[in-house]
Amino acid sequence: MTHGFPLMFMASLKTICLVLILSANALQAQEEFIEPPSRYITSFPFQLLTGGIILLQATVSHYTDSLNFILDTGSGGISLDSSATIRLGIPNEPSDKTIRGIAGIRKVNFAYNHTLHLPGLTVDSLDFHINDYDLLSSVYGQRIDGIIGYSFLSRYIVHINYDSSLISIYAKGSIKYPKGGYLLRPVMTNIPVAYATIKDEYEVYNRFYFDTGAGMCLLLSSDFVEDSVFLRTKTNWHEAQGQGLGGKTPMQQGVVKFFRLGPYRFRNVPTYIFDDEYNITSYPYLGGLIGNDLLKKFNLIINYDKRDIHLLPNKHFREKFDYSYTGLGMYMVDGKVKAVDIMKGSPAAKAGFKPDDIIMAVSNNFSNNIQVYKNLMQTPGQKVKVLVLRDQAPLLLTLKVKSILQ
Repeated sequence: MTHGFPLMFMASLKTICLVLILSANALQAQEEFIEPPSRYITSFPFQLLTGGIILLQATVSHYTDSLNFILDTGSGGISLDSSATIRLGIPNEPSDKTIRGIAGIRKVNFAYNHTLHLPGLTVDSLDFHINDYDLLSSVYGQRIDGIIGYSFLSRYIVHINYDSSLISIYAKGSIKYPKGGYLLRPVMTNIPVAYATIKDEYEVYNRFYFDTGAGMCLLLSSDFVEDSVFLRTKTNWHEAQGQGLGGKTPMQQGVVKFFRLGPYRFRNVPTYIFDDEYNITSYPYLGGLIGNDLLKKFNLIINYDKRDIHLLPNKHFREKFDYSYTGLGMYMVDGKVKAVDIMKGSPAAKAGFKPDDIIMAVSNNFSNNIQVYKNLMQTPGQKVKVLVLRDQAPLLLTLKVKSILQ
C-alpha cells in the first residue's frame, strides 16, 4: 500500500512530468535569438583592368578629389598612395609597423581616423597606411591612389558582380546565398586562405591566398614548386617579371595542367613562379595565391563575419585564359607608353624592341592607352605591327605573339 496512490499511477505521473520538461526545453530552443537579415546599403560601378584588377572610385574625409582604389582581398588593411597624400595635403605620421610584398618590406606612415566616402556609403574610423603606388599607376596607365582591403571588407557583406560590373554592399546579418553556386569556407584572418588542388605531373592539395588584387591566375612560390615536385619540368616556361610592393621581381611564366577550387575545375591554367624572398606566402603554410584573372570567372559574395565566400560562375567562366606571351614590359611614363623591360630571348627581343622605345601605335591604334595596347597583344600566333619612336625617328616593328601553351 502506498498511502494514497498506486505505484502505476506514480510512474505515470513521473512520465508526464518528464514529457513536460522535455517539451519546455524544446519550446525554449524554438525561442532562441534569430539574427536579423542582412540589409542592402548601396551599389556602385567598378572598372576591370588587365588581369582582372577591380578599380573603383571614392573620396577620403573632407577632401573632394575623386580617388582610384583597387579592391583587394589580399590587403590586410587599407592604404593611400604617398603622392595622393601630398597632392591633397593629407597629414600622416611615422609608425613602427611594416608591410610586406613580393618585392620588399618597408615601414609605413599612417593617416589616422579618416572616412571613406563611396556612393551611398560612408565608412568611418579608418587608419590608412601610406605606400608608393607610382609603379602600379605606370603599369595600368591610370592613377592608383590607394588599395581597399580588410579594414573595409570585414565590416560588410560585399557582392562583386562581374556580369554587371557592380559592387553591392550589405550590412552584416543572415543571408540566403544564390542557387547554383558553391560556398567556400576559407580560413578568414586578414586575408582569406582557400584550400585548392593543383596538378601537373602530380597532384597536390594546399592552401592559397584568395587575392582579388593580384592581376594573374596563379602565383606559386619556387619553394612550394620544388618541394612538392608536382611540376616535373619547366622546359616550356618563360622569363617574366612581376610588379608589387618594393618594385619589380623576376618570375617564370607558364601553364599548370589542372587546378580545382571547390567543385570547379580548370585546365591549362596560366601560372607564375617566383622566388619568395620576403616570405609573403609563409611557406610551407601557403603554396602561393589565386589571383583575380581566375576569380573574375565567378560573381563573389564575401562575408568575413560568417567566414564565407560564395562563388557563382558568371559570363566569364567559359572564356579562354590569356595564353599570350610577348616578354614586353610596357609602362606609362610621363604621359607616354614606353617599352621598359624586354625579356631575354622573348618575342619582344626578337622583334627588336629596346628600352625607352615610345610606343606610338599598336595595329594602327593611336589611343596612347596602355590597356588597349596590351589587349591588342593577347592573340597567340598573331603578328602585331607596333610603331615606336626611337631617337626621334619612327620605326615599325613586327611582334609575333607567342603562346605559353607551346
